Amino acid sequence: MSGFLTEDDLARLRPANEAMFPSPIPTQVVSSDEFWPAPQNERQKRVEARIKAMADEIGAKQGLSRRRFLQTAAGVAAAFLAMNEEYGELYGVSKAEAQTPGAADARAAGLAGQFIMDVHTHFLRPDTRLMTFVNARRAVGRAGWNPQLVGVEQTIEHLMEANWFKEMFLDSDTKVALISGAPSEDPRDWFLTNDMKFDARKRVNDAAGTRRVLTHGVFTPGQPGWMEEVERCITELDVDSWKGYTVGDNTNKHLAQHPWRMDDERLLYPFYERILRAGKNIVCVHKGLYPQQVTDRFPHLLPYAGVDDVGKAAKDFPNINFVIYHSAYRWTGGGGAGVGVEQFARTGRVDWTTDLAEIPAKYGVTNVYGDLGQIFAQTTVIEPGLCAALMGTLIRGLGADHVVWGTDAVWTGSPQWQIEALRRLEIPEEMRRQHGFAPLGEADGPVKRMIFGETSARMYNYQRRADLDGDNVSKAKAQYAASGQGRSNLAYGYVMREPEGETIVS
Repeated sequence: MSGFLTEDDLARLRPANEAMFPSPIPTQVVSSDEFWPAPQNERQKRVEARIKAMADEIGAKQGLSRRRFLQTAAGVAAAFLAMNEEYGELYGVSKAEAQTPGAADARAAGLAGQFIMDVHTHFLRPDTRLMTFVNARRAVGRAGWNPQLVGVEQTIEHLMEANWFKEMFLDSDTKVALISGAPSEDPRDWFLTNDMKFDARKRVNDAAGTRRVLTHGVFTPGQPGWMEEVERCITELDVDSWKGYTVGDNTNKHLAQHPWRMDDERLLYPFYERILRAGKNIVCVHKGLYPQQVTDRFPHLLPYAGVDDVGKAAKDFPNINFVIYHSAYRWTGGGGAGVGVEQFARTGRVDWTTDLAEIPAKYGVTNVYGDLGQIFAQTTVIEPGLCAALMGTLIRGLGADHVVWGTDAVWTGSPQWQIEALRRLEIPEEMRRQHGFAPLGEADGPVKRMIFGETSARMYNYQRRADLDGDNVSKAKAQYAASGQGRSNLAYGYVMREPEGETIVS
């Protein structure tokens, strides 16, 4: 599979590891070879300079080198301080966290038990041909988006099941994860088959003795035998929810032959009727991530990438919960966030996320949800003001109880950095006043609790447990390692972080 950039394009770029400063928060857009990266702007240069200065000053007082300081919780706090100094008070962080040894660690420990249910995660099959995501993780590490990837050479093994397990459950505060996937016209390029996802769910849940992993059944409208596969997913695999891509083959867009619309009465409505009879009423649909570079190259798929087909489907099937992945955010990639910033400043809208947020009022429906995915992963570290605006837009239109946490991990490594960013993010008061946005509130306040997990727990009928038997935790780790999936990744001596709190729904 080839990336978006040609060999000539790549020849005009500098390797990220030569050009980038490894900050806990990225200070420059990096391409994974799927889009053209924008040059570092003046604001990003000032943030980078401030992070370096604080690292040198504070790190020296703590007996740490610049690099080592930026790998600590205090270094992450310093980076958020630098962002606030440049972009305004967007992140809840105090100088004491950066300057006082142990302060940031204590805060992190106090939030470690927060219930986080990530309904958008990925890994790749052992025989995959897809190497693009290795480049993506490599770029993320070199850019400093995720401190855990800095200085670690990325290989295809980092995108396999064993490392997914480690990064989701051992390296982050995630308590429950849903394994997603993507189809292709070429069967070799499915991220995972539906059977592979089923097997991974069974391995973890059987060993842990609790429902820690959920799975999608990927459906492919129009492809030969697709409804037969839906039937098999219902009767044999008992999938937890469904996942589809309206552009058809999102991995190999040049091969896409079966794009579809959610409101296609002939093709999709029999599918909706069948899953309702089976009691499987959650349909997750990939939308957005279609910036100008992709539009120019694949204009024939553009009519399927937006959300103009969501409202009618939701109205016609009120008992189905439609979860729009990435909240249909369009402007991914190098320079894309700048388009979103300009749109919002000029009109108060952003393609196609604002359109999604307006569907409940326009169609009178309450069954449309927005998943964060790349909308959060990209904007919070490139244009944090846009991230705040998008969060405000979604909550204003869909409701805080209709925005769900998904990280698209492990494409960008362990999702802990995204968790920490949402915990700290706040919509500025002036933006709230001008656009009618509600505040996001405290890290463990009601809005963020709903987004992080409470809404998805209700949707998936998930029962949290106050704790798990210690032997089950040890058994889960041991059995997973013995299965051949865990290998040395589970030998770090970490303890799996367990769900806490009372049952959400019975």
